[in-house]
Amino acid sequence: MQIQRTSPAQASVLPGFGLTMGFALLYLSLIVLIPLSTILFKTLTLSWEEFWKIMLSPRTVAAFRISFQTSFFAAVVDLFFGSIVGWVLVRYRFPGKEFMDALVDLPFALPTAVAGIVLTTLFSPVGWIGKYLTAYNINVNYTPLGITVALTFVGLPFVVRTIQPVLSEFDRSTEEVAASMGANRWQILRRVIFPEIWPAMLTGFTLAFARALGEYGSIVFISGNIPMKTEITTLLIVGRLENYDYAGATALAFSMLVLSFFLLFVINLLQAKSRKRMFG
Repeated sequence: MQIQRTSPAQASVLPGFGLTMGFALLYLSLIVLIPLSTILFKTLTLSWEEFWKIMLSPRTVAAFRISFQTSFFAAVVDLFFGSIVGWVLVRYRFPGKEFMDALVDLPFALPTAVAGIVLTTLFSPVGWIGKYLTAYNINVNYTPLGITVALTFVGLPFVVRTIQPVLSEFDRSTEEVAASMGANRWQILRRVIFPEIWPAMLTGFTLAFARALGEYGSIVFISGNIPMKTEITTLLIVGRLENYDYAGATALAFSMLVLSFFLLFVINLLQAKSRKRMFG
């Protein structure tokens, strides 16, 4: 009996490389490249002196500093607690697990402006949480801490959903082997589990950080938009748009785009090096 073999090209469900690659480039151009290029073209209407005057103004520098600081701290918090949440959802069975798993995606479904209003109400001096913090002289609303809280809320699902699949596919027999060889829990976590999930943790951190940099809706209420204190870059951009300063707004947006892309590029390089080190 003769068996007829099918070539990989014939077995492919999608058309050839040329057609699919062309469609991918067309789609990315229409959705990503062309809209982003308009930011560059509008920014180029400014002279170098006008551009650097906007970038180096004290208000702009303060907005950049607040944006990157709060986004970084929020991503770090998400990385720590998101890893724990992902671990609990994968490793344990308990009543209400499905509800907790669905709750993680709530920041995806909830409009960010609604989230901002809810957080502002909760952390106000008379709110359910804020009244207890006020007793210890801790103010959340209209402070960088409030911005960090809002950014932590919107970024948590990125970390959890990135780490969950890696933990689900992790071979637990390696933990048993390490334990049988005398390794304690800390050694198993540090030498067996952590190297496997570290690339996913770094990816989750990157996504949460990038998401926080571009956030607006959840921050507009809780920050108070105080110049030099709680005004982040996205709020500054919207303020310039409301004043019909389109060139200044696109200049700020282009700078955020370049800085964010550079940071993402560096983190992706670190991810590639860590994977190369792990898999040789």
